[in-house]
Amino acid sequence: MEVIRSSGADEMVAYYLGGEIASERFGDAIRAELAYRGLGDEVVTAPDISDDAGNRQRRALLAATRGWGQDREMFTRFPVDVPWVWARLCPDALARVRYIEYSYWNEISGGSRLPLDAAQRIEARVTVFDVPNTRFVRLADAVRRGETFPPLILAGPTSDDLVCLEGHLRLTAYALARFPTDLECLVAVDARLRSWAE
Repeated sequence: MEVIRSSGADEMVAYYLGGEIASERFGDAIRAELAYRGLGDEVVTAPDISDDAGNRQRRALLAATRGWGQDREMFTRFPVDVPWVWARLCPDALARVRYIEYSYWNEISGGSRLPLDAAQRIEARVTVFDVPNTRFVRLADAVRRGETFPPLILAGPTSDDLVCLEGHLRLTAYALARFPTDLECLVAVDARLRSWAE
């Protein structure tokens, strides 16, 4: 992992929400929470992390939808003050990133939580919980065409033990395309993340 520059929680929150609002699975929940708070999509789709009010709105939005700062859901046992950096990961390092501990990702990877294992099962036409694999295949084709996507957000206790916090679909698509290139990712490395990453 090659560190490019330092970042922070506000940038992570902005990218996390940006990735989720574009998601077929999570986008509606983000939009519903924006509407409930009387906010427009631009708070998420065009974030300005130099704006304190916007940062507060985004933190509240991620807290409401995913448990940021509340020790629940995706952020159970996840300290809010971990250091964030932009880092470049090579294909071998990306292949070692694990999925979060969750029933779907456990099953699709055959229990390993590794994206290449999931890719092999998808190629073998294994489906999990009756969820079609077409979204993975479609996105992998886009990866092969050289299209670019929002960064993966990764976290873990060491740089050799990273778990995907946001971007599981993209991580799987990169695995199906056999990780054709280095990727710049938003990464937190902190020993306190060991229990979160298990």
